[in-house]
Amino acid sequence: MQNTSQEKRAEEEVAGTHVLSYGPMKMNDDEEDLRRRGDPCYHYTILDQAWRATNATTKFKVCDRHSKWKGWYRLFYKGMSLQMPERCVPVDKCGTHSPLWLAGPHPKMKDGIVTRRVCGHWKKNCCAFKSTPIQVKKCKGNYYVYKFTQPSACYLAYCADVNTIVCGRCSRDQTCVSRDKINWRCKRNRRKFSKKIHFFASYPDQLSGKVNRIKYSKVLVNVGRAFNRRTGVFKAPVNGIYQFFFSTQTGRTGAKTDLWLVVNRYWVAVSHTHVSRPSTVGSLSMYMTFLRRGAIVYVTHNCGRSWANSASTTITFGGSLLVQMR
Repeated sequence: MQNTSQEKRAEEEVAGTHVLSYGPMKMNDDEEDLRRRGDPCYHYTILDQAWRATNATTKFKVCDRHSKWKGWYRLFYKGMSLQMPERCVPVDKCGTHSPLWLAGPHPKMKDGIVTRRVCGHWKKNCCAFKSTPIQVKKCKGNYYVYKFTQPSACYLAYCADVNTIVCGRCSRDQTCVSRDKINWRCKRNRRKFSKKIHFFASYPDQLSGKVNRIKYSKVLVNVGRAFNRRTGVFKAPVNGIYQFFFSTQTGRTGAKTDLWLVVNRYWVAVSHTHVSRPSTVGSLSMYMTFLRRGAIVYVTHNCGRSWANSASTTITFGGSLLVQMR
């Protein structure tokens, strides 16, 4: 097939239709701005050419081999975001003779930039033309960007699947899915629940003087098994915001009793009692903090005397994971 001068003029016209540059966003956070500078999700060219649609047929056929591809592109159809087809497209659609479709699934966010094969349909062979592979990336907002390359022959052109227009309407907590690659819909993502971490332990005896690390031998709750009853140490299994509590009780007149919460060898919070007259006094302290995975937390008995027996829960230590974080 030869490209006539009339076809070249038509190709030059459509090749420049609605091609806009998406520039860098102004950010308050300098570090985030630096990260985005090299991210194709924030630096791409909009390719809004109606003839690329999978349902479009044009008089003059276009060949993307004549286009000068540079950088990344995002596909639109009359102002609506869409993506490349993942299925074989009939011959003479997408403004060309052999429509190019993505011979593989679009990537997920966690995949980053991936390389995908591209096929051109011709003479009842869906992959008659094995064109040069392209790069693809999924972006926040349920859209994709493509790093197109010159096809291996003419007439081949990249397609825009009009059936995926609905994908551009999916919210952030939805994913666009299809069983047959024809009918697409927005599906709500499954909520990822935080890992459950709860523990509660007590010491069923008396403590006197300095005890570097209290070994709470009576463990009542240990969801997630992050607390070690043999050592008395809690080890954070995931990054997150944790809340701890610890308590003591004393009944010795004139005595001062201090229990300290220790996080990664730093004394961060105290449970203090001071008995000025014959009576018993209890103290409960709470502490909230962010911990990275592997952080260790325990309680030390610094001074005084704490009272408990096998039937009481006066010398206690417990905590929970409130919010799991990356």
